[in-house]
Amino acid sequence: MSLPAIAATEVLIAGAGPTGLVLACDLARRGIACRVVERESRSFPGSRGSGLQPRTLEVFDDLGVIDAIRAAGGPVQRLQSWDGTTRVAEWDTVERSEPSPHVPYGEMWMLPQWRTVETLQARLEELGGSVEFGCELTGFEQDADGVTARLRGPDGTGSAVRAGYLVAADGGRSTVRKALGVGFPVTDIVTDPTLIADVLVDGFDRAHWHVWPTAPGGRVALRPLEGADLFQLLAHFGGAGPDFTPDATPEAVQQLLVERTGHEDVRVHEVRWSSVLRIKAGAADRFRVGRVLLAGDAAHIHSPTGGQGLNTSIQDAYNLGWKLGAALRGASDALLDTYEAERRPVAQQVLALTTQVFERDRVDTDRGFSRRGAETLQLGLGYRASPLTRECREGLADDALCAGDRAPDAPCGPTRLFDLFRGPHATLLAFGGTDALASERYRLVRVGRPGEQADVIDVDGHAHKAYGDRGLFLVRPDGYLALATEDPADLASYEVR
Repeated sequence: MSLPAIAATEVLIAGAGPTGLVLACDLARRGIACRVVERESRSFPGSRGSGLQPRTLEVFDDLGVIDAIRAAGGPVQRLQSWDGTTRVAEWDTVERSEPSPHVPYGEMWMLPQWRTVETLQARLEELGGSVEFGCELTGFEQDADGVTARLRGPDGTGSAVRAGYLVAADGGRSTVRKALGVGFPVTDIVTDPTLIADVLVDGFDRAHWHVWPTAPGGRVALRPLEGADLFQLLAHFGGAGPDFTPDATPEAVQQLLVERTGHEDVRVHEVRWSSVLRIKAGAADRFRVGRVLLAGDAAHIHSPTGGQGLNTSIQDAYNLGWKLGAALRGASDALLDTYEAERRPVAQQVLALTTQVFERDRVDTDRGFSRRGAETLQLGLGYRASPLTRECREGLADDALCAGDRAPDAPCGPTRLFDLFRGPHATLLAFGGTDALASERYRLVRVGRPGEQADVIDVDGHAHKAYGDRGLFLVRPDGYLALATEDPADLASYEVR
């Protein structure tokens, strides 16, 4: 009896959280065949990663979901600190910032993770893709030409798939990473548990993020969730130890809130979702092993303070998508090596940052949360040391835009630079009449001042202020500058090294 044929795809993605879905959307718009398998029977139901940083909003703009994200979410609420039933102070946890010519999204946007996942899944379906729920990756082998993976479907039936590449977006306990034997050294930041839950509760206004920083038994906070009648509860159990598991029944949560807040009229009607958090930090020793790549929590975990985890994971996928697409269409395999070269240092920076923010929160006992600064917005992250980065100009000012940096936005009449970047292509910006030839490698856009012949006119000078009076700037598909030069010959010789 002949064996059934093995199904084939170009990329197999294990995990349908934000990481896997962003990657799948990016691959789909590039015409790359991919399958997304998710061992759970449904998409993630909780609010866990609620803060979307400005850089992530720019990614969502590029992927075509920004309008839905903006319509469903809202800005960070002002924090209301309490001492029992007494209101103590009201303040902002973030630096408020209006959109600017170079930064269209000035501050963090709040949206429950389940809604972000729902939005990305809908976009994937618009692009012709789908998620296979209840489908678990049970094993795999790789060779020089691809990966053969074994799957188990919702009914327990086994099958196999042959893929060019396998991407592990299957979370901090990644079965793919463990099967690869990749080291994942982890530091315990706090072993005492924190209960995180989505609760239907009466007794508190929805205009504030409420926190009791010195509550008996441990800090507790309630944040109203956007687009739902729920609050996100965070309750720390100081001194409880690593083996204690909090009770998340409605009755237990109500008793906890009464005891810790002093509000006798609190009524918890439902606990929609809950999880127990023990704060750890760590990064995988490798992000790539042959034709298998790690992304998101499978590659790094860290404290949720500062709103970095989900955002860093999305940036992993955004960095990887265009590189996988290029590799599958004939680019050098060395391009995929730059994924680890670029993203692992970023993960290590995020580990340090989130730990610092957590320590600031821990000592700020008056407010419960320290103020988040510009370093959490992820706009300053870049790849100056990447093998893909080539800065050919000399004598630049210390604050000058350089190759490896995020490519700024700017209005050019009715068009913005981000409008020109949007899509799966690279973009070459030419300023000051610098000569450049059209190429299938990029979309050429000549930026001129009023009165000049150009593709777009920088009416108010914002583009020239960001980039300079002269030069060629090659913008990668993920919105970072690969090359900056004033000599077109540098463009002709640019390649992955």
